[in-house]
Parts: sequence; structure tokens; C-alpha cells
Amino acid sequence: MKKLVLLLLLPVWFFTSCQKTGKRTAIDPWAAYRKAYTLLSTNKDSAFLYFNQLAENSKDKQQVALAYYNMALLQSNAGDHYGAQESLTLSLKSLDEHRPEDRNYLAIDHNELSMACFNLQDYAASLNYSDNALKYAADSSLLHYILNNKGNALQKLKRYDEAISTYSEVLRLTANDSTEHPKALTNVAVTKWLKDPGYNAAPDLHTALTIRLKKQDTWGQNSSYAHLADFYSTTKPDSALFYARKMLLVADQLQSPDDKLEAIQKLILFSHPANIKSYYLRYQALNDSISYVRKAAKNQFALIRYGVEKNKTENLKLQKANTEKKYQLGFIILLLLTGIPAIIIWYRKRKQRLQLEADNRIRQDRLQLSQRVHDVVANGIYRVMNEVDYSDELDKNYLLGQLDFMYEQSRKISQDEDPGLQEEFSEKLQQLVNAFKSDSIKLALSGNEPELWEAVNDKIKDQLELVLQELLVNMSKHSHASQAIIDFELMSGQLLVSYRDNGVGFPNNIRKGKGLQNTENRIRVMGGELIFGAEEKPGARLHISIPIN
Repeated sequence: MKKLVLLLLLPVWFFTSCQKTGKRTAIDPWAAYRKAYTLLSTNKDSAFLYFNQLAENSKDKQQVALAYYNMALLQSNAGDHYGAQESLTLSLKSLDEHRPEDRNYLAIDHNELSMACFNLQDYAASLNYSDNALKYAADSSLLHYILNNKGNALQKLKRYDEAISTYSEVLRLTANDSTEHPKALTNVAVTKWLKDPGYNAAPDLHTALTIRLKKQDTWGQNSSYAHLADFYSTTKPDSALFYARKMLLVADQLQSPDDKLEAIQKLILFSHPANIKSYYLRYQALNDSISYVRKAAKNQFALIRYGVEKNKTENLKLQKANTEKKYQLGFIILLLLTGIPAIIIWYRKRKQRLQLEADNRIRQDRLQLSQRVHDVVANGIYRVMNEVDYSDELDKNYLLGQLDFMYEQSRKISQDEDPGLQEEFSEKLQQLVNAFKSDSIKLALSGNEPELWEAVNDKIKDQLELVLQELLVNMSKHSHASQAIIDFELMSGQLLVSYRDNGVGFPNNIRKGKGLQNTENRIRVMGGELIFGAEEKPGARLHISIPIN
């Protein structure tokens, strides 16, 4: 309901902006906006495309800001909250806090960023964006929406007194609004109950439900049933089950997948054991369907953005080519007029030099991409295959999680992004080693303590993880070892890494394949050194030293 009201308010501000500026671009921004807005409820992909065209072509900064805002709404509704954050950031770049006419735009952008952070469970950031939205809100009709989101963040942060105070202000502002007032009444009651489990929130919750039933506010009824089910969950299980069933009926009527999922979760908790299995199967099927649809929507939005950016790049290349042709024509005329052979010689050498530089850049880019694909994707897939091969029990969800992680890594490589560290590095290394353990191969880490890695920067840790993964892949494929150990130590500003196993060892005339070459290159880039240990039978020895200062 909140987003619907904001979407109804935004066209008025947009139309006023268009009338004030009177600017036009390569496309007709007015026509693009009207087309996108009419498609919002029927064809979200096309609406996103038209908004994106408007954002890329309009010279009016407020039009651009509004286009990116609407793109963010579409992404957020599809579950792509990171994409929504990106679009809202682009929207903010087109606005100026010193321009009074931009303040409402700033307020709604920060309010939407607050909700995106809330959905990503970053409640501190959500609270910060709500405060910014309040600072910029020039239209009083926006206040209760922003305050409600601020109260939600405070509630999640367990700052209950502040949340109650904020919701109470919403109660005052919405005293005559039969839709928003029961929402605030519900939020106050629930927060008081969370603060004091002995507080009786039932009267206010039932009052809010009565208003919503009378108003035929179906979305509000859905919220009331959810909160009543939670409130009665420990004291009156039968009542909790009743309201969970009512919530599922309303969620089906609203065709809201997320609310259906929440209602089924509650029914699994409150139902008789004989009914739990059927609810669980329904939950699993619905959850899989939601995940598939949202991933498809994210990919579709990304493809639309990619297509627009590609066309923009091709147009720039075409303009550049036309400009170069003009210069070439002028140069030819100069040659015909002057007839100086030296100019011809200079031009040819320059052209050869530029071509050589371009070829070298392409070669270097391909080499780096090949290295990243080998280290991150190929070795990562081998790692997953190794886990599948040696696992006694195959966990489908775990396997899907691993494959989804590899998909995200390959996507980031294609977009030239850094996959980055996502967890405690010592735990990450332990998981890496565990992936290569089996009944026939015993692996161990020594010195892998969190305190050791605090002195090492993220860039070195990123590269070192790929180096170790390459060593473990080679060990698994070629060493025939039954035991291997990796030791870490900090000494005199150096990170020392030692690897040894009891396998066949390295041949005397070792031929360095792609993986070993990549390993040496990575260590060299970090300013480190790789030394093959003295020949010892059986087994292989490697010593790596990397400066950390």
C-alpha cells in the first residue's frame, strides 16, 4: 500500500518538473515515461526497459532520478534488493540537496533505501536512511511512511522504547486514516509485547483487525492475522492455528507468495503432526518457485541494463570511428598537398605502434581472464566434484548452495568484479581443506588461527586462497599422497606457508602447467617467492614467503 501511494504521488511531481523545464532529448522523455508507467502492472520487463531508456537519454535530472527510482521499485518487488540499492544510488546522483524542488525526491529515495537495507537485514543502515529521509521530506504526507519504516528498524534493533515513541507519532499523524492508523496501532501493540512478553497486546490487535475488516483492507487483514498468530503461539495454540489459516486464505486471495510462505511456516509450527508433512511439501515447492522466479527476474533486469549499456557503447564507438575517419581524410588531403614522405613513414609507424599496444592489452586481458577462470571457476568446480565424490551422504541443498556460489563467482568474473572475502578466513581455509579430505587422503592445517590472519590484508588472503586451492587440486589429481599438511607462520614481516605430503613428489624436470604458472604469477605479484623443497622421497615440499607490510 505504501508503494502504491508513493507511485500515485510521483506522477504529479514529475509532470510539474516537465512543465517547468520543457526540455527534450534524443527520445521523447514524456512519451517514454507514460509508456513505462502504463506498463508497470502488466509488463514489468518492458516498464523497466522504458524507465532505463529515459534514465540514459533524458537531460532533465529530476526525470532521471524518478526513472531510476521506479526501476528500483521494480527490482525490490522482484526480490532484487541489491539491484534496487544500485538504482537508488544512481537516482541520488541526479539530485541536489540545495535545490528545494529536489527534496521530496531525496526523501523518497532515502526511504526506499531504508526498506532495501531492512529487507537485507542491515537494520542500522535502514535506520540511517530513514533519518536522512526525514531530513529531506518537504511533503508532510510522506512523514508517516518514513516514520513507520524508522520504527521497524528500531524494533529489529531491539530499541523498543524509541520504536514505540516513533510508532506513536505515526498514530497521531494517521488518526483520520482508516488504512494507516490500524497499521500504527498494530505496530505499537506488537512492540510493547516484544518489550514485555507479559503485555496483553490482544485488544489493540483485535481493534486493528476490526477496522481493517470494515474497511475491506485485505492487505491489512493479512498483517493482523500474522501478528495475532504470533501473539497466541505460546498461550493459545488453537487460536494461533486459526489465525495462521486465515492468513493463508487471505495470502492466496492476494496472490502474495511471500505471505503464503510465512503463513505455511506458521501452520507447520502450530498444526497437528499428521498435517505437518503436507504443509512442509507445499512450503518447499512454493519456496523453490519463488527462488526461481526471482532469480529469473534479476537476470532479466540485468540483461536489460546490459543491452542498453551495450547499445550506448556501440554508439560511442561509432561516433569515435566517424571522427577518426574525418581525421584520416584530412590527413590524406595533407599528404596529397605536401607530398612529404616523412609524414607517410611517421603515420605507418604510429599505426603499427598503436596496433601493437592494442594487441598487447587484449592479450594481457585474455591472460588475466584465463587465470581467473582457471583459479576461481575450474578449481572451484573440481573442489565441488571432490566433495560429491567422497561424501557419504549427498545433501541436495548444500550442493545447490555450492553450485550457486560458483555461479555467482563466474558472474562476477564476467563483470570484472572482485569475488571478495565473505567469511572468517581461517574458517574459509578449513572449509577448503575439508573439501579435499577423503578416506584415502588426510589433510591438516597448522597455525591457521584467526589472530594470525588479522595482520594480513584482504588482497593477500584472496590470492593465497586461490594458490592453496591450486595446490590441493594438483595434490588430489597427481600426488597419490595419503597425507598432507599446510603450515602458516608470521616471521619478521613475512607470511610463511609450507606444504608437504607423502606422495610421489615432483619430477626432476618438472613441466609447469597452466595452474602452476598461475600460482607462481600470483605469488610474484604479491612480491613473494615460491621455492620447491629439496628432493625428498617420498613426498613433495613447497615453501612460500609473502611480505605483509
